[in-house]
Amino acid sequence: MAVEKRYTRRLAPALGLLLLSPWVGEFLLGSSPIQNLLAAVALLVPLYGGGALLIREIARRTGRGWPTILLLGAAYGVIEAGLLDQSLFNPDFLGPEIADDTRIPLLGISASNAISYVAGHAIWSIALPIAVAEMLTPSGSRRPWLGRTGLIAAAALYLAGCAIVFSFIYADTRFIASPAQRIGAAATAIVLIAAAFAAGGKRGRARPIARGKAWNPWLLGIGSFVVASMFAAHPENWAGVALGVVLLASAWALVRYGAARGGWNDRHRFSLIAGALLTCAWLGFAVTLLVRPTDTVAWFGNGLFALMAVGLLLWIAHTLRRTVKKDSTIANGGISHEA
Repeated sequence: MAVEKRYTRRLAPALGLLLLSPWVGEFLLGSSPIQNLLAAVALLVPLYGGGALLIREIARRTGRGWPTILLLGAAYGVIEAGLLDQSLFNPDFLGPEIADDTRIPLLGISASNAISYVAGHAIWSIALPIAVAEMLTPSGSRRPWLGRTGLIAAAALYLAGCAIVFSFIYADTRFIASPAQRIGAAATAIVLIAAAFAAGGKRGRARPIARGKAWNPWLLGIGSFVVASMFAAHPENWAGVALGVVLLASAWALVRYGAARGGWNDRHRFSLIAGALLTCAWLGFAVTLLVRPTDTVAWFGNGLFALMAVGLLLWIAHTLRRTVKKDSTIANGGISHEA
């Protein structure tokens, strides 16, 4: 019975991540309307969910943390946008009527789309769903959820998702990037994967603690929402590309600095998650306004998904309060016993 309970505790968050990744990366963001929800089971869960679960398990099994997860997430974004749906190279992917001032003819890509696709997948499709799933399982947030068989199954699911998405998109667009473009995308993904393990660092390695009090979680949450919103809404021109790069670099540096200060805890992690998730919620409405403004069902879906996001945050907050209360009770009991 105890073994079965431990198995369930590990399997539940893994299955949850399989669903969270496509839900956040496609539906909450408004890229896919609620009408496509059932189709996502076959099309998006293997690719998004399988990819997020595989990345999370590889990072945690090798004792690595968020640098590795984000860099592997960026590699995932390059593979999807450069090799699978090839939206990175297809000028008609968003519609030929959409002007693009950041196209780089030599590479055949849009700099604006490149930063949006790669960073967007790394953050929204991979890192954020992993962070949410781990916050809901605080006792096992840093431990692997899958055994060897489960890891192989996650890899197989992801590869199946790659094949499904490539076949589906090619049947619709009949577009294939040039050999040089595909080789470049594959090489970039390999470099990002190598960087993930070179720069990720293993847990337990000592890191200097910055002086000063920990940041206010409320202010951190507001900052997370503002920065994520600015990145999501950056203009599709060279100034917008520069702004996006500055926002990403600054946010990463500030979070790393804040996490090194004394007192950083799950409340701060929750604040970062809340800001990013609520950004997805408003962005879903904005995308519907731009792409399908007269689709009443899609508007209903945006409202439902936004309420689900709020409910998810309330669930995480409840889980954190319960964990803190449990830890406090254990600590008090231990003190009493020692006294």
